[in-house]
Amino acid sequence: MAASVGGLLAWRRCHPRSFWLLVGFPLTAIRVRATWRKVALGCGLTKKRHRWWFTLVPNAVASSGLIRVRRRFQRVAVDTKPFIGLPRPTRYGWRVNVHLLEGQIPADYAEVAERLAHSWGVYAVRVSSDRPGRVTLAATLRDPLVRLDQVPAATELLKVTVGRLETGGPWVIDFRTVPHWMNAGATQSGKSNLANALIVGLAPQPVALVGFDLKGGVEFTPYAPRLSALATTRSESLELLNDLVALMVDRMGLCRTAGARDIWRLPAALRPVPVVALIDELAELYLMADKSEKEEIAKISTALLRVAQLGRAFGIYLFCSGQRIGSDLGPGVTALRAQCSGRICHRVNDPETATMALGDLDPAALVSARAIPAETPGVAVVAAQDGQWYRARSFLVTEEITERTARTYADRAPSWAEITAHARSSGVPEIELNDTVKL
Repeated sequence: MAASVGGLLAWRRCHPRSFWLLVGFPLTAIRVRATWRKVALGCGLTKKRHRWWFTLVPNAVASSGLIRVRRRFQRVAVDTKPFIGLPRPTRYGWRVNVHLLEGQIPADYAEVAERLAHSWGVYAVRVSSDRPGRVTLAATLRDPLVRLDQVPAATELLKVTVGRLETGGPWVIDFRTVPHWMNAGATQSGKSNLANALIVGLAPQPVALVGFDLKGGVEFTPYAPRLSALATTRSESLELLNDLVALMVDRMGLCRTAGARDIWRLPAALRPVPVVALIDELAELYLMADKSEKEEIAKISTALLRVAQLGRAFGIYLFCSGQRIGSDLGPGVTALRAQCSGRICHRVNDPETATMALGDLDPAALVSARAIPAETPGVAVVAAQDGQWYRARSFLVTEEITERTARTYADRAPSWAEITAHARSSGVPEIELNDTVKL
């Protein structure tokens, strides 16, 4: 007996995947099915229904002392549980489909997800719905974000796997699907590490990287060999933003002449190089020490919003990071937020930043973001491409790795002078914006 138990433990330790599929999951599936009625009742997922039951009622006959049995229909209230399908194994747990009862919606299950996790003894339960009348419960046995030892990988142009989602799936940032991103996080929360992961993943690709480092250049200067342009002050940032606007307008003319709606419909020989702008410390672009800076900040805000509104079709993408991103910085930040459909929120020091990043998503996303502990750098709440939000963690990418990658692929950094040469010579016409930035 002891030898058998020892063999099972050794199997589980040496080959956890096969042990889970052949031993752990079948036992778990039986337990989930067997306990579903009690779990659904305890979590308030059952409904009272009245049914007519055929019952036998004894009736004594006084004259003879005999007992006769007569039949009667009786209306009885019973608890009806939702129908649950067969669990299916996943890499970090299992998933099962549940058919909703009348009047139920997926939010009813999302509200009791934590209760379901405790009832089944798992780390977490996520609720999703792929069609009306059915929800999918995805259970994870352990936290897949505890340790990540991989490196960012790029499989397609402008698409980088930067980490892992809490479901065990890859955390992918795809600029062609979600063109502009807002990344919020306090110091030592993993915000800069995520930017490093992006640089490492984009460096081998035929992409122009431009940096806005409002810390005086201490963040992005070591990566300058792979950057086509770098701005380290507010004045330089305005000049670089003007270049991006001029480049965008020039590409508008190119697409108009060719009859294309965006640069990706142009012939490969005519297609210009895509540009990814990495902005660090976004708030520094909007902070105003005195009224003399008002005009410069207004120009920066307008140019940045212009790129965010129109840049996607012309291959210009934004990744904006900051420790504090609040509405108190002015309407320019709020307008920019509306254009950044990609949202990432690491651990933050103030609720206003979390609200700015995730406020228009599920309120549960805000709760999850504010609960990120300080000892788990790199963990964030991210709005994924499927329209849902997930906890995620980026791969650890040190400054040394990023510097080495930048030097390795320095020859793939397009010259900024060559990229903008035609745009500068043709000038920048005025473009009407949907949003007017006023300070």
